[in-house]
This record gives sequence, structure tokens and C-alpha cells, in this order.
Amino acid sequence: MTAGASSAAGVALTFDDGPDPRWTPAVLDALADAGAHATFFLMAPRAARHPELVRRIRDGGHAIGLHCERHVRHSELTAAALEEDTRVALGRFADVGEHPVLWRTPWGIVAEHTPAVARRHDLCLVHWTADTEDWAGHDPDAMLGRVAPDIQPGAVVLAHDGLGPGSTRDGCANTVALIAPLVALAADRGLACRALTEPAVAVRA
Repeated sequence: MTAGASSAAGVALTFDDGPDPRWTPAVLDALADAGAHATFFLMAPRAARHPELVRRIRDGGHAIGLHCERHVRHSELTAAALEEDTRVALGRFADVGEHPVLWRTPWGIVAEHTPAVARRHDLCLVHWTADTEDWAGHDPDAMLGRVAPDIQPGAVVLAHDGLGPGSTRDGCANTVALIAPLVALAADRGLACRALTEPAVAVRA
């Protein structure tokens, strides 16, 4: 399943691998300055360590989704291991007052047993339609050029507010710098950047 806009009103900016005490606040500040909302797919242990950031994300009008307990490819987990991983992650979210309904898996990999686990926990799997590849450390202009052709109604843009496995950069400053021009590009095309849970952004199979 992919989450996106069902009309000409919305683009979904999404951020994986947070919350990070340095970079998540910077991303939130940039979104506020741009007048945009986004969806944050959080790693459960990081959310447990930084409940104040979880609250700040929520209080800023953004959506919170599940990323993972362990950043492991679902194809490398048995069905039982994935069920346990998801159960533990959701327990951590509940401890900080969150009950996610959206789920982006590590690397976007969906194994044969992933959908069944999602159904058991009432989670909607979310992929993306435009990848900034910010993890590689590209400069903001290069990333904007990469995703520009895909900024259209229903676009779901992948970025990161934390460093996860496979990242080849030492911070998320390039992602922070991308937000303002990306939101401006969407606005030039008549599109607002909104959280996936906002009315103008619908979830579809």
C-alpha cells in the first residue's frame, strides 16, 4: 500500500529514522518556517529515549508512524520474529502516549509475512513515490532536482531526520536545507505539504 493524496491538494513529506535530538528539532523548525506538516516514522527505541521530541512532533501538527524496533530487513526475519519486533515497538510507542496507524518498514522492504503482521496490529503500510536519497549526503539542489519530476498530487517524499544503517553522511543538515525549496516547489504546483493523517491526504491501496 502507498499513502498519498487522492486529490490535487496534497504532497506528503515523510521522515524516517528519528527522533534525533539534534536533527529532528532542526527539521521541525524548517517545516514550521515553511508552513508545512509532515509524517515522521520513528524508531521505537529512539522514541522511548526522547519522549519530548515525540510530543513536539505531535504538538506541531505532524503525524507519527512506526518505523521499527530493530532496523532490520523484514526479509531477514521470521514471521514470529517480526511479530515480536512489532509488538515491542508498539509497546514503546504506547508508553509515550502514541498509537501509530501508519507503518514504514526498514528500507521499505515488505516480506511475505509483513502484511499479516500489519493487519493484526491495524497498521497501514506506507511506501514512497519520490526518494531524496539524502542518506548519501547529496546537496539540497541535487536532491531537489532528483525528486522534482515526482512532485505531483499524491507524491510521498522519503527523507530522514536521523542517521540509520547504511547512511554515508555525518548529519542531516542537507535534509534541513532541502525543506524550504521543496515546499516552495510543491506550492508553485498548487500542492500543500501535509501529514498523511490530514483530511486532504488519504490512504489508498
